[in-house]
Amino acid sequence: MTDDKWEIVLDRIQSQFQVIKHGEEAIADVPNGKLEFIIFDSPMGKLRLERATKPKVLDRKSFGGSKYGVATSVEYIYSDTEITHTFSAFKEVDGEWEPFNAEGLTN
Repeated sequence: MTDDKWEIVLDRIQSQFQVIKHGEEAIADVPNGKLEFIIFDSPMGKLRLERATKPKVLDRKSFGGSKYGVATSVEYIYSDTEITHTFSAFKEVDGEWEPFNAEGLTN
């Protein structure tokens, strides 16, 4: 989701629904990664929309043993210039956030 489309979605939500919380968090273990979110009341109940922005993964290196039960670690190589954006939507059900398809909210 582009920056412009995300701003349009935020503007529409803020004008049509009661916003409970709107903010931004850093993504752990991802350089320059951030998670923007908005939580609001809608006719469907309480919803949370998220947009993760992080550098593109260029390579993944695994370290460690190949035997069962041996600990391994993974190192990611991130791009300095390319950025990816991912969009997720969640609905609150019994106090838990469950993913749902939010195509209608983003068009």
